[in-house]
Parts: sequence; structure tokens; C-alpha cells
Amino acid sequence: MTRPNVVLICADEWRGDCLSAAGHPHLQTPHLDELAAAGTRFDHAYSATPTCVPARVALFTGQSQERHGRVGYQEGIPFEVAHPVTLAGEFRKAGYQTQAVGKMHVYPERSRAGFDDVILHDGFLHFARREHKLNFRFFDDYVPWLRRQPGVGPDEEYFDHGVNCNSTVARPWDKAERLHPTSWAGTQAIDWLYRRDPTRPFFLYLSFHRPHPPYDPPAWAFEQYLDLPAFRRRLGNWEHHYDRVRTDGLHQAAFGTLSEAVTHRARAGYYGLMAHVDLQIMRLREALTGFGLADNTVIAFTSDHGEMMGDHDFYRKAVGYEGSARIPFIVAAAPSDGGALRGAVADQVVELRDVMPTLLELAGLPVPPECDGKSLVPALRGENGLPVRRWLHGEHVYFGQSLQWVTDGHVKYLWASGWGTEELFDLDADPEELENLAADPTHAHLLELWKSRLVQDLTGREEGFVSDGRLVTGRAVVPILTHTRLRLEAAR
Repeated sequence: MTRPNVVLICADEWRGDCLSAAGHPHLQTPHLDELAAAGTRFDHAYSATPTCVPARVALFTGQSQERHGRVGYQEGIPFEVAHPVTLAGEFRKAGYQTQAVGKMHVYPERSRAGFDDVILHDGFLHFARREHKLNFRFFDDYVPWLRRQPGVGPDEEYFDHGVNCNSTVARPWDKAERLHPTSWAGTQAIDWLYRRDPTRPFFLYLSFHRPHPPYDPPAWAFEQYLDLPAFRRRLGNWEHHYDRVRTDGLHQAAFGTLSEAVTHRARAGYYGLMAHVDLQIMRLREALTGFGLADNTVIAFTSDHGEMMGDHDFYRKAVGYEGSARIPFIVAAAPSDGGALRGAVADQVVELRDVMPTLLELAGLPVPPECDGKSLVPALRGENGLPVRRWLHGEHVYFGQSLQWVTDGHVKYLWASGWGTEELFDLDADPEELENLAADPTHAHLLELWKSRLVQDLTGREEGFVSDGRLVTGRAVVPILTHTRLRLEAAR
């Protein structure tokens, strides 16, 4: 039997509710909806460590943060030393041609993480190499390409329009649409299809930097979402837990109020970037059809994390709330795979670590023992059985402490290690996480159940989060790397 080709598409900072197939009230994603109709959409997919670096470690290694050790955002960690077994490497060992296009966010920037080759664009503020700062010619492929295009000067930059990569400021792209990094990534992936080795199956990783800021979609995409109903703040009964880190009025704030007009434009830019990515996914699928590859190609789509976009006065990511931690995840088995479901929606809670074992099994390849994610192939085939997991544990070092959470997609419990604050949400009744039930005596049993699950996950951790079976408050400053640093020290 011919092994299938595999395409993994990863967007950056795409919220889990931002699919029209998932019922979003404003955003239209027709081509991702078509992909969902061709496979299975996982409605409770999460990023357990929801920022770029640790999330991509989970995606590339198939490991939980308990195993890969990256429990926060930290640049400059040699990827291939810390994480020698990778998704691309396993495909490569099995004879696949492996290619990455777009964002990798590993260190050093040109590390291949198991791929045969990487066509790289990480985004313009990547500070792993502090001495290079914004000088793309040291590692990036997009900006040198941009400067070679007709009508573009040799000194033009990606940052000419002045919009920062963590800002809520939004404006249309200032150059021709074909020069936008989203269009560039789609074009590079299609061009690679012409150059691939036709005698071997391939694994293609297409990684869009957007809809991560800067919020700079093409004008048509920006304008179509400017006429949405005005943005209105949504606040629950618990945001005061974060008042000590509030910074109101700053366009790069993680937590604070901004004018509703600013957030309205940011939302239009964010949705516009998604519309642009959606069209590039259509381009790629049409190209696969044109090459006669579509019938034997698996396609998966996901994101490294979400974006709070003003929910509860949060922006950006790194927190365990739905806007930040919940992500889209669609897997469409090859059309030639007669046993796969089409148009299905799976209820079980899944995570980025599950991508690697799922894609390997769909290709008929073994899952390495280093991988502790779970294959979702039984769900793709509609096989009844035990869920992948009863609940998911997530965490991230942020605001000088560890923000911890556990969920099954229906209930969520969150705990801040330094402050000791708690939130408990009934996600079925309260999907916007407005009502904190932690102090409600009628939910005391539910609180203790979910707190005990977090205690179970944290027992034995080197940070000392648990003592005598209880959570220990006051663990404010914690390492961003846990046991990963031991592996790095051993390699020195």
C-alpha cells in the first residue's frame, strides 16, 4: 500500500472559536469549513502551554509539558539538543521527504527540527539572537525574497508600516497582496510541490505567522470586518484577581482596558488575517488536486494557541482561559481512506501533543516511546472506546508565577501559584467564563473534585506546588524550564 502524503497546517494565535463551522457569529472561514466537512473537527482542543515556543515543542515532539519540560516562554534553548525525537524526524526516518515552510520558532533559527529543509519566516521580532535583532538577512528567507521583487527597494523592510508584533494597533498591509507573508507562505508551499521528489511520500509543514499581530491584512480583508457590531467589553465576577498586573491604555498590554474603538479595529485586523489564511489553504488544496495528490493526502489544521482579544480585559495569550488556550484542530484523512469519518465533530478533550501520534498512525508509522500524546485515529474512524484522557492539565509561567489549570472541555479549574486565586467554570452553561463558581457553596463538591485533579497532576513536581496532598500558595517565582535543563546540562 502506498503511504499517504501528510500536510500539517499551523496558524499562529488562532482562537478555537474562530471557525464559521464552529458557529462563530461573524467570521467566515469557508475553506476551513470544507476541510472540516472532509474529516473530523475536535471541538475541545487545547494548547497546554499557550505561547509560541512551548506550544511548538509539544507539536513537534508529541510530548506533554511534564515530559518536554517547557512550562513557559523562553528563547535561546537549543532545540535539537533538548528535543532530539521529532514529528518530522520520524517521517524522515520512514523515507518521507520532509519540508517546512513558514514559522518554526526554534533556536537556533535555522535548526531543522528533523526536516530535510526549512523555508523560514518566523516574524520580525524574534530575539533569540539578540545581536541580530531586526536584521533578517542572518536567518530569514522572506525578507531577502521581498527585497528581490519588482517594485520593492533593496532597503525596504517588513516593519515599514510600523505595526508591532504584539500590538493591538491595526492597519491594512502597505504593499501588494502577493508580497504579504501569508501569500508568500502559500506560494512557497505550492512551488515546493513542483520540486519535491515524486518517488517518495512527503510530509509538508505549512506554518503561517498570522493571525498573530501585526494586524495588517490586505485592505479587502480588513475592511470586510470593520462594519461588525461595535466591540463591547465582557467581564465576569473574577477579573479583580489580576488587578495588581493591570496596565490600562497600553497597546501592548497583557491585561488592561483599551478603548473599545481600538479593540474593534484590532478584531477586524485579526479576522481579516484569518480570512487571508483561509484563502491560502484553498490555494494549497487546489494545487494538491492539480498535481493529482489530493486523493492520497492527509491534511490537518491547528494553531499553537489562541488570542484573548479583549475578553476579560486580557490580550495576547499565556493564560488558561478559553480565548488563549482553546485552539482549532481539524484532521481530514486521505479521501482514499474509506474508514474515516467525514463531517464529524469530536467531543473529547485533545491537545497539541496528540498531533504527532495521530499523523504517524494515519501514515502507518510507529509512534516512538518518547511521545506521550495519544493517537486520535480511533476517533477519526468512529470507533467507540475510552476517551483519550479524562481531563487535560495545562500551565504557563506568567506574571511571576505559574498559572495552572485543568479541564475536560466542560468544566475548568484554574489556580495561580503565587496569589492562590481560584476560578471554576461550567463551560457548558457559561462558555464565556463569566461566572466564577469557586466560592459558591453549592459547587463545593465540584471545586474539590477538580482541585484534586490538579493536585494529582502536580504531585512530585520539583517546584513544590503540592505538600501533604494540598496546593501550596506562594510559589511565585518558578523556573520556565523544568527537567529540560537537566538534559541541556548533560549535553554540555
